[in-house]
Amino acid sequence: MVAKLRLLSALLALASATLAAEPMDTIERRVRRNTINSRDLLKRDNIDPKTLYPAYNLSVPIDHFHNDTMYEPHSNGTFPLRYWFDATYYKPGGPVIVLQSGETDGTGRLVFLQKGLLHQLAVETGGIGVVLEHRYYGTSIPTPDFTTESLRFLTTDQALADQAYFAQHVVFKGLEHVNLQAPNTPYLAYGGSYAGAFVAFLRKLYPDVYWGVISSSGVTEAIWDYWTYFEPIRVYGGEPCITYVQKITHMMDNILIKTNSSSTTAELKSAFGFPNITYNDDFAYAVASGVTAWQGRNWDPANNDPSFAEFCAAITNSTLKYSPSSNLTSTAKDLLTKGGYTNEIANLTTPLLNWIGWLNENTVASCKRSQDSCFGTHNITFYAQDDISADWRAWPYQYCTQWGYLQTGSGVPSTQLPLISRTNDLEYESLVCRAAFNITTPANVTAINKYGGFGISYPRLAIVDGEQDPWRPACPHASPFNSTATNRTSTLSEPFILIEGAVHHWDENGLFANETVNTPGEELPPLPEGIVQDRMKRNSVKF
Repeated sequence: MVAKLRLLSALLALASATLAAEPMDTIERRVRRNTINSRDLLKRDNIDPKTLYPAYNLSVPIDHFHNDTMYEPHSNGTFPLRYWFDATYYKPGGPVIVLQSGETDGTGRLVFLQKGLLHQLAVETGGIGVVLEHRYYGTSIPTPDFTTESLRFLTTDQALADQAYFAQHVVFKGLEHVNLQAPNTPYLAYGGSYAGAFVAFLRKLYPDVYWGVISSSGVTEAIWDYWTYFEPIRVYGGEPCITYVQKITHMMDNILIKTNSSSTTAELKSAFGFPNITYNDDFAYAVASGVTAWQGRNWDPANNDPSFAEFCAAITNSTLKYSPSSNLTSTAKDLLTKGGYTNEIANLTTPLLNWIGWLNENTVASCKRSQDSCFGTHNITFYAQDDISADWRAWPYQYCTQWGYLQTGSGVPSTQLPLISRTNDLEYESLVCRAAFNITTPANVTAINKYGGFGISYPRLAIVDGEQDPWRPACPHASPFNSTATNRTSTLSEPFILIEGAVHHWDENGLFANETVNTPGEELPPLPEGIVQDRMKRNSVKF
């Protein structure tokens, strides 16, 4: 029996970034783009966690719902659901704490068995830490390929049933003599972003299996046109950077959409170093790479992506930082004139030239092939790939069918200047839905929002969000970015915590003891987060 649990009255805060590895083509990077910050998945010390934690597999049903016609033809088969565990800190009566890896290969999450919230909870509770892979990611593939027909079993409901089945049937190697299955042993679940919403739903759907849940930056409200992704960036990005981005983007849209002159459009593309990107929407998306780097900010320097800060530092510099772009002064003034900003040439010429210079140094220079190959997304041949190697199809299928989150510039109200081009509209963002899966209608977000959306609530469900997270408008703390979300009072049973200054699930990653810094003003983790972590430990679960 589980004793009365004093769930966390507070939690940690901190994590996010963009992968600093070999660059992928834009088409592959965009279809793989998900709610995860890829830098979080990088190995963080000299020991590869895969050598510390062997992989195991549990045979689970491919199809948990034989009465639901959406899964026809049904399957009686099973597939190997991969997991890893660390029982180093286990004490009799301790819980099993399952981190849902979400829409990625689970090996990238193994570092959290070493440090971060999962590790800390295992230490504090005498529990077993587990990383559980999501169906259709990593090696947990139920079907022989990624055709649209094969992907019919890729729904959040099926994956939730997998995690419940896991808790009820797993036997941990070396602990075969102990009944560590639910409900005999208390199970806790943790996840961030998509996985954060996932575990929130898990608590509500399977309350007799999972005793408590921590949902970090959980995107519990599915939204088709997710233009509000950029709202926290607009509010917290800082001035005059944000104003410069809005006005220069508006200038570009005036040329691309209103003027619609092929010669002026060519002049614009050439000025930014993209003369050979065929489609205007691809060009506009490439130009915005500095803005979209916001999600990569992190409290940990090793995980932080400095791109947004560097981009803003460049365009707000009062002098020209890049000598090649200085030769474009007359072109910049001409574009500002043609784009409707004649009266602001004096204020916007230098920011525009520094934007061009920063982009050429950080984006254009990385392309060693044709620009359409590097930055184009209209390659229909690519989307037709659906064999077992086309694992990129999994997350797009999920957001095309159920989740949405198409991050548009076109959705921004006409009374407001967007941070990305209005050419990045629903037609553009849903290209993968049509070309890869022949899906021509919006995602069925009702299939997700039926669990509660912004208002999801359940005893022993802790909700933790980041104040400056671009995913906050899809989380329970969405207010004031979404008028249908409301603030609530945090309680011991249902903690409701917004972490000041934090971005995307900043509580997930952590530091080894020898990595912490206690120098006043330079603390790592930063002082507010350290206080929250200590408080979390003092109020850890008791069984």
